[in-house]
Amino acid sequence: MSRTLKAKLRAGELLRGTILTIGAAEVAELLATAGFDWLFVDAEHGALDPRDVLGILQAVAGRTPCLVRIAALDEAWIKRALDAGADGIIVPQVGSAEEARRAVQFAHYPPLGRRGLGTARANRYGLALEEYLASVAGRVTVVVQAESRDAVRNIGEISCVPGLDAIFVGPYDLSASLGYPGEVGRQEVRDAIETVARTCREAGIRTGIFATTAEGLAPYLPSGFTLLVAGVDTAILGQGAAEVIHALARLTPTG
Repeated sequence: MSRTLKAKLRAGELLRGTILTIGAAEVAELLATAGFDWLFVDAEHGALDPRDVLGILQAVAGRTPCLVRIAALDEAWIKRALDAGADGIIVPQVGSAEEARRAVQFAHYPPLGRRGLGTARANRYGLALEEYLASVAGRVTVVVQAESRDAVRNIGEISCVPGLDAIFVGPYDLSASLGYPGEVGRQEVRDAIETVARTCREAGIRTGIFATTAEGLAPYLPSGFTLLVAGVDTAILGQGAAEVIHALARLTPTG
């Protein structure tokens, strides 16, 4: 059996992914076969509802692990994402240890948590319920996002929450929270990111981060970030189209 995303993350492997916001099976299939280690399915900023998420996970069909960023710290959203077959969740705007604990509780069945049990795609609609229950605790990945002034201030307590698999820095929301919207390269923002990275290293918990390009991730690697996200599907599509247009513009008629 292949190793789970959770096992690879906890082992410190470099995991390279991108963000999926388009609720189309064709886009999900393309990204799932492109060679990414994982996909970041965005139901917070992306216009995805639970049925869109289900369709994406069905289209990917186990080719590439998917973590679903839910819309908010919401028990029903977490349940739906995991029941649909997501490999785990990413919870945005977590600013305290109590919020992180709630994320873990909502994602796991008792005795680890309080997730409700129902028949769904994740357990083959009840046909593989016993098998699912026997392995789910070792597969479900729980990630929370540190992307606010509160999160940086409380990162020591957040990083020590049992059952948390990683802390993901949202640099753009963090820059806004610090008063510098979009200025992710500003020293105050970089210092806050390094505070999160250093504290998590000391606590032994993995960290992730986003950049708009692969090159933009390079400065974060020395700080120990391993759950990496470069780009967004819409930007990838737009950039690809722009490259074709520029190539067409360079063509000159002959004869």
